[in-house]
Amino acid sequence: MDIKKRFELIKRNTKEIITELELKELLKKKKKPVVYCGYELSGPMHLGHLVTITKLMDLAKAGFKVKVLLADIHSLLNRKGNEKEVKKEVVAWKKTIKAIEMNADVVLGSSFQFEKDYQIDLIKLAQETTINRGLRSMQEIARDIKHATISQVWYPLMQVADIKHLGVDIALGGIEQRKVHMIGRDMTKTLNHKFIALHTPLITSLKGPGHKMSRSIPGTAISVIDSTEKIKTTVRGAYCLAKTIQNNPILQITKLIIFPRIKKFKIKRSKKFGSNLEFDDYNKLERSYKDGKIHPLDLKNSVTEYLEKIIAPIRKNFEK
Repeated sequence: MDIKKRFELIKRNTKEIITELELKELLKKKKKPVVYCGYELSGPMHLGHLVTITKLMDLAKAGFKVKVLLADIHSLLNRKGNEKEVKKEVVAWKKTIKAIEMNADVVLGSSFQFEKDYQIDLIKLAQETTINRGLRSMQEIARDIKHATISQVWYPLMQVADIKHLGVDIALGGIEQRKVHMIGRDMTKTLNHKFIALHTPLITSLKGPGHKMSRSIPGTAISVIDSTEKIKTTVRGAYCLAKTIQNNPILQITKLIIFPRIKKFKIKRSKKFGSNLEFDDYNKLERSYKDGKIHPLDLKNSVTEYLEKIIAPIRKNFEK
């Protein structure tokens, strides 16, 4: 794959790349760059996680070495569970990643975050980062930010140190990670490590704008261990206004998770309602939906089928 195609594959379905010029230079200079994404361990992998997982797969195809950080210490710092609960999630996430059959090195945060050199870098970062900036960087990430603890200010500094100590060329995350990554970009001289930040869009809660996608809130998310019937019920009840593109989670799932895995998207309809439709490009599907040529229920039915095809093998292997 030439550099242009690699760049286009990496850029597909991203919100921003900081910076695109640096990415082009990296692709020219380094044969096997490293990308990483970290995941808190606070419940099963869900559709929100599958957005970055899908992008990691793109980067693997583009010739990158992929590292997945299971952020056990971060999960404790961000009050996502006690040690026993987090250890249980580590086991579950390892099984999930194995079931996905993604070519990645899985790294546990606690396997390197207590090393002396790592802790010295944390001290350097703490000396140069204000408390206000640390809090701002966690606004989209922390639980109960109004009553933030010191551990939640320490959290973003560890993310920055992770990037250096994992030897990362690209730090991948949802757009909510932007402020954390910008701390790292601004601390290039402090840590003597430079990286590119790549951010993906976020999927709107399946309950619509104003809600948070969370496994703990019924109807807002779909996890990779959900049953066929639960996927069907959740999608059918999801927010998906006719002719509406903005904040439409069903269209977002179609674009960010389904289309990267298929060549054609099929919508099954009876002749009474215009017969079947096929799309080889997401933008064409979006235009048809906006023009009212696709009924929300027909779209939901198709999305349910494709999600089941994606999730069923993961669910099956996870249960072994």
